[in-house]
Amino acid sequence: MTGQENTANRELPYRAIRNVDLTVPFLDMNFKNPVMPASGCFSFGREMAALYDLNRLGAIVVKATTLDERQGNKTPRLAETAAGMLNSIGLQNPGVERVMSEELPYLTQFNQLPVIVNVAGTAIEDYVMVVQRLSDMDSITAIELNISCPNVKCGGIQFGTDPAMAQSMIRAIKEVARMPVIVKLSPNVTDIVQMAVACEEAGADALSLINTLIGMQIDVEHKRPLLANGVGGLSGPAVKPVAVRMVYEVTSAVSIPVIGMGGIMTGVDAIEFLMAGASAVQVGTANFVDPYACIRIIDELGAWCDAHGVRAVTELIGAAKA
Repeated sequence: MTGQENTANRELPYRAIRNVDLTVPFLDMNFKNPVMPASGCFSFGREMAALYDLNRLGAIVVKATTLDERQGNKTPRLAETAAGMLNSIGLQNPGVERVMSEELPYLTQFNQLPVIVNVAGTAIEDYVMVVQRLSDMDSITAIELNISCPNVKCGGIQFGTDPAMAQSMIRAIKEVARMPVIVKLSPNVTDIVQMAVACEEAGADALSLINTLIGMQIDVEHKRPLLANGVGGLSGPAVKPVAVRMVYEVTSAVSIPVIGMGGIMTGVDAIEFLMAGASAVQVGTANFVDPYACIRIIDELGAWCDAHGVRAVTELIGAAKA
């Protein structure tokens, strides 16, 4: 069954905005709108495809993919906070071979949907082997290098906090990648602009930021950290001001496009990131609260533009810097 057939009789919280051009140029392509789900918050799209046509999205970023299957961290590994959530999933995924044989072919039915695959690992060689395998698939639009995950004990964030290590990683990936390479940056650094510039100099085609902030919640009844891993990644509205500031700073320092994320719950939230300089946005935690979040945010973005006389969403990009 195709995505179109699967959603034909469903009432969708979506209204086409005829007077606004929502398309955005990204690298050497055009996305129909600037909104996409963030990796890890949308799995590989199957569950959401039962609710709406994934072709409505600007793009999809699938769950992190590693060389071998990962079971992830022990439970509990999710906790709600006052203004978001903590997660310590630990990059659970079936491994690159099954992702290629079982998950990515499913998405080909959505022929208007750019597919971005998030890649993670514990060593540069792991990343390179995964990207080499994925480069055999013509259906992949871009790779997003996850060098910023705070929930694994080796790999991930160690590459995202050291400019020299990040550059070594990116150069090795660029040697084998047949598609554009987006680098996902960590906010858990002293100077994110320094990291961004280092990534651009090493050949990154685009950046996405921010990943989660490191946080902890205490189980006061048992007098211990609530998450089995101790710490987790904080996401949701609590991190949005930090994320907007970092996007603003990074887009002022690099010439490659930036995807902004961090606490986007509404269309107006997305507009803040665009005005701060982002070319597109990713929606993460909101998907757990509202499975229609991405579609609703697209609708709200278009409606805001229509109400404010904005005829093309590209007019918003960097508008706060004018």
